[in-house]
Amino acid sequence: MAASPLVVGHDARLSYIALSSICRSFSTSASRKTSSRFVRSDFASQPFTGTYDAGERTSGPLGDASILGVPKLTPKVLKQHLDQFVVGQERAKKVLSVAVYNHYQRIQEAQRREEEDVEMMQQQLRREMAETHPLEDEFPGHQQAIPLHPPPPLLGSSPILDTSPTTLDKTNILLLGPSGVGKTLMAKTLARVLAVPFSMSDCTPFTQAGYIGEDAEVCVQRLLAAANYDVAQAERGIICLDEIDKISTAKVSHGKDVGGEGVQQALLKIVEGTTLQIHAKQEKFSSSRSSGSASSTHHTHNRLSGGPSSTSSSPGNTTSGPTKSETYNVRTDNILFIFTGAFVGLQKLIMNRVAKGSIGFGSPIRSSSATSPGNIDTYISVRTGSEESKLFEKHLPFFTTAPPGQSSLTQYNPLDLVEPTDLQTYGMIPELVGRIPVSAALSALDEDALVRVLTEPRNSLIKQYEQLFQLSGVELHFTRGALREVAKSSLGMGTGARGLRTCCERLLTETMFDAPGSSIKYVLITEAVAQRKTAPIYLARGQQHKFQVLIAAEENEWDAKMLKTKDGTEEGAVASFEEYRGKGKAAGVM
Repeated sequence: MAASPLVVGHDARLSYIALSSICRSFSTSASRKTSSRFVRSDFASQPFTGTYDAGERTSGPLGDASILGVPKLTPKVLKQHLDQFVVGQERAKKVLSVAVYNHYQRIQEAQRREEEDVEMMQQQLRREMAETHPLEDEFPGHQQAIPLHPPPPLLGSSPILDTSPTTLDKTNILLLGPSGVGKTLMAKTLARVLAVPFSMSDCTPFTQAGYIGEDAEVCVQRLLAAANYDVAQAERGIICLDEIDKISTAKVSHGKDVGGEGVQQALLKIVEGTTLQIHAKQEKFSSSRSSGSASSTHHTHNRLSGGPSSTSSSPGNTTSGPTKSETYNVRTDNILFIFTGAFVGLQKLIMNRVAKGSIGFGSPIRSSSATSPGNIDTYISVRTGSEESKLFEKHLPFFTTAPPGQSSLTQYNPLDLVEPTDLQTYGMIPELVGRIPVSAALSALDEDALVRVLTEPRNSLIKQYEQLFQLSGVELHFTRGALREVAKSSLGMGTGARGLRTCCERLLTETMFDAPGSSIKYVLITEAVAQRKTAPIYLARGQQHKFQVLIAAEENEWDAKMLKTKDGTEEGAVASFEEYRGKGKAAGVM
């Protein structure tokens, strides 16, 4: 049975058309209202329903995440940078890297707390403005009839609560060791990459206030100048005081010790933390420089702060330098102090305290070679596992891990056993020693270390001379035998790594005089040349093949010599006196 067609009346059709047109108009108006264009009149009749503070923590999984991010500066990064310039001295590098890293952490934490305090004050001001009556804005002098925040009662009040956060104090360090081992070099190396102001001062010209010489506050004044006279930056800097052992207490027959104990007493409050008034005088020719150039930019290559940075100074800049004699108030609470000194003779005082008597059988014999300048006076070799080794390990202030392939003899540095009492016996006052809690000893460089100093660092001495000869179009080459002879000669001088330049200058003075402007293209320094037996080998342009053949022959000869020396050492080496006596009895000599 077929369905009958649906018949729609005329009135119903008109009603459907009217409804569809109304729906179309509603959809058009809704689409117009949802436009991304902001119309202020659309929200004029809507009241505020809440407030938003930018400093509050966000909700969600990242609400507790740190906003500082991963630090660019770590102790390992600092040590890797020091490894490029300083050979050896592993523990001193670690101590210095950790001290500088903790100083950076203290600075960032102090800056974060200051920003939090400022944000809390701003939030409190916003809340007070929201709670005040509008009439107070129209009548600023109007007093409230009823206090909104009445004062708490005096009787029965709660006890005093200190809600201040934990204060991070600084840890000053002392680097001590013989001359020419890298104390000053490590401080200067860090100064090139640090993002905080750094100054280095010598304690030798320091005298007590009121006497001829420099006052102890000069070190803070130099730090302020390094910070471009920005007090906030200078208060977070690092000061390195070199030759601190030169201001030790001197026993004078009459008068005051103005260059020793007087300087130490002047340094007490500066190191501990005080407010100094620095009088900065106008620099010479500063007015002529400022009038001649409107602004100047100084670029510093800083690999830890994200690349090269620039410090610009202009006449309108308040921190470009003192335009006249001005006074700056500088607090030294957050300034890190690094002390360095040779402390000649301190190892004798340490051994007098630690070592046992050398009278009787089985007693350790104290070598007198510590006073000879040519020997390594900071190393003592003892047998592993013996009583002397246990004595050293007992007095070591830090833990050392023994390598798996350790030899039968272990070398110890007596300066590692330094205690505050030893420094007081040397001439340092106990008040200053107590303000330097961390000390790190640097060992003297042996022959192998001096060879590494010649070749491995980025600014090694051999690289400097090679570049110096390249400026004149001459290629310079040292063989391994020559490097060993240079290191041996420098070791006999007793000046550490500084003696290497003296030996190189003696070898290359005639060559540097003859080579520029001549037909010499290649210069070869061999072992015989370093021993002053023959003159340096000069080759002209076009003799590069002969130059390479001579180098290969010298290196092969050196390898054969080292192999022969190693075999002879393994066959006839004597590890102890008992073994030597046994071999003597077996041979019928003893």
